[in-house]
Amino acid sequence: MDFALSANQESIKDAVGKICSRFDDAYWLKKDKEGGFPADFHMALADAGWLGICIPEEFGGSGLGITDAAIMMRTISESGAGMSGASAVHMNVFGLNPVVVFGSKEQCYRMLPGIVDGRDRSCFAVTEPNTGLNTTQLKTRAVRKGDKYIVNGQKVWISTAQVANKILLLARTTPLEAVKTPTQGLSLFYTDFDKQRVTVHEIEKMGRKPVDSNELFFENFEIPVEDRLGEEGRGFEYILHGMNPERILIAAEAVGLGMVALSRASGYAKTRIVFNRPIGMNQAIQHPLAKNWMELEAAWLMVLRAGWQYDQNMPCGPAANSAKYLAAEAGFRACEQAVMTHGGFGYAKEYHVERYLRESLIPRIAPISPQLILSFIGEKVLGLPKSY
Repeated sequence: MDFALSANQESIKDAVGKICSRFDDAYWLKKDKEGGFPADFHMALADAGWLGICIPEEFGGSGLGITDAAIMMRTISESGAGMSGASAVHMNVFGLNPVVVFGSKEQCYRMLPGIVDGRDRSCFAVTEPNTGLNTTQLKTRAVRKGDKYIVNGQKVWISTAQVANKILLLARTTPLEAVKTPTQGLSLFYTDFDKQRVTVHEIEKMGRKPVDSNELFFENFEIPVEDRLGEEGRGFEYILHGMNPERILIAAEAVGLGMVALSRASGYAKTRIVFNRPIGMNQAIQHPLAKNWMELEAAWLMVLRAGWQYDQNMPCGPAANSAKYLAAEAGFRACEQAVMTHGGFGYAKEYHVERYLRESLIPRIAPISPQLILSFIGEKVLGLPKSY
């Protein structure tokens, strides 16, 4: 059993780290204050070929695995970019997996290269205001009329919709009352994001200001039939192929965020002198930070296990969900402890750890709640009765 990263994975870490080093703390502090999509950061990664890390080489990508992508996403977050940097490229890494798996060759050649080279930015529109995680109850309708679908409905918490020119959309093509099971009748589309037919309202939020979150209102939004992925009515099945990779990647980002917070806290504890001694000499400071490190390292091992299982085409649901849960909780606790280690200065923006704490709530909340993960493990792993 070998726990070491391969030489290729080490090179990924080093190369991505060098790009991230060009975008320092001052850059991300300014973005956190003023907002605005980090387009130069996004394009720097595109120019170096990293946005298509998991897309097959045939379509312009690198053809690497989700484990390699997890290493990249941890590196981005751990650089100090945090969730602001990671979320700017997150969709590129996992989001178009349904195109790769279920799209035709024509669709892959048409849809994927623009994502790889940075010409296209896509948003992922699934969640709705009144359904939450109960995806089978989606209400947004796509009605076929000839060679196009007409979409009407509403989506919420859609990242990057302000800057996206493409959209991956899940909508109901058969009414819920007309299908045998709720998972049927949903279809998946990847198409141009025509904002003449979509009203986009940005949601003001507590963290990750550079990457917008939005509510979308569709009014007679037209999608050509050739932009539907796979068969009509099987969209729910298709998006499931992207859910486990997404959990793995956001877990990696949470570990990176926790690690950079821990690094800041440890550095501060070594130099902050109170009562004529560095505060890091006090076990009340040392022990929580040591615990944070152990929790983050344990979560990272679960991330690597889940990534390995996915890359080996093995069932990875329990490991992917566990990685997301453990990493989100460990990352949050590390960010919280970093603020407490800094004391009053932890509340000051110039020390950055308060930004990390605000952003650490994202992996806890999205894309699935910790409570639902616990229910999943209870039912699917432990064999307990379904509780929801």
